[in-house]
Amino acid sequence: MPTMIRYLDHLVPRPQTARGGRVRSTTPAEDRYIVLSAKRNRRTTAQQVANQFLAASGKQISRKTVARRLRGGGLYARRPVVCVPLTRQHRTARLQWCREHHNWTEQDWACVLFSDESTFSLSSDCRRQLIWRKSGGAYRPENIQEKDRYPTCSIMVWTSIMINGRTRLHVVANGTMTGQRYIDEVLLPYVRLFRGAVGDIFVFMDDNATCHRTLAVQDCLDSEGIQRLVWPARSPDLNPIENMWDAFGRQVAGRNYPPTNKNTLIRALTEEWKKLPQQLLDNVVQSMVRRVECCITLHGGHIPY
Repeated sequence: MPTMIRYLDHLVPRPQTARGGRVRSTTPAEDRYIVLSAKRNRRTTAQQVANQFLAASGKQISRKTVARRLRGGGLYARRPVVCVPLTRQHRTARLQWCREHHNWTEQDWACVLFSDESTFSLSSDCRRQLIWRKSGGAYRPENIQEKDRYPTCSIMVWTSIMINGRTRLHVVANGTMTGQRYIDEVLLPYVRLFRGAVGDIFVFMDDNATCHRTLAVQDCLDSEGIQRLVWPARSPDLNPIENMWDAFGRQVAGRNYPPTNKNTLIRALTEEWKKLPQQLLDNVVQSMVRRVECCITLHGGHIPY
């Protein structure tokens, strides 16, 4: 009988006793205060949040505790996105422009030729290329990319894209781009001929760079019957060609044999431009509908593109 009692005793659940472990140094209400402090000032450090918590509650917590509470609230330390400064006037102008083009469809944007310039150098890929490495091996030789602080060889290129088409990549020779050079090297040999091939339903887009907005440039466009798309200031995020530059830069940086001098850099840019899929260009142009809607939602603020 005692044996049977001991056997049944194993089947009966025993009452749970309190388990051991470290006691939490903050309450749920204090956790919410920590997260709220970081949200109020996104640039404050974990140590500064800990100091604010000490001044408010009289309780001292560590920087690591703050970091754990912030991760529990969905906040992580990341580099901020770099964007151009926007004043109230810029935001108002961007919002007004987007409202004026809110009814444009993908077919309307398909008639726009988006253009832009970008600079490439031998040693700068703008951190476009990523590597696979183990934790703690950042400074192993195979994981290091050597880069001059001031590159000695840089090349400016111009190009334009639209749905189902693109112009050739034009290398801007030594010197700065002026209004007259813009006419002689870009508008007449590229934009005018492209407009003739596309037809009358054609709109040309360029940004508000000084060389693009001279009277000579406007007279050239008027004489050729080229309609220019008015573009709001400080709006590179609205221009889909910026996403193309990023993909193009990754492609150039990922070559098996990186360029070593000016001539090989020009050759690499030209070759990779021809390899860039047209579907990628079409996708970024088709995103204009979403860009405009997003800018309106954010009241003219920076959009996540």
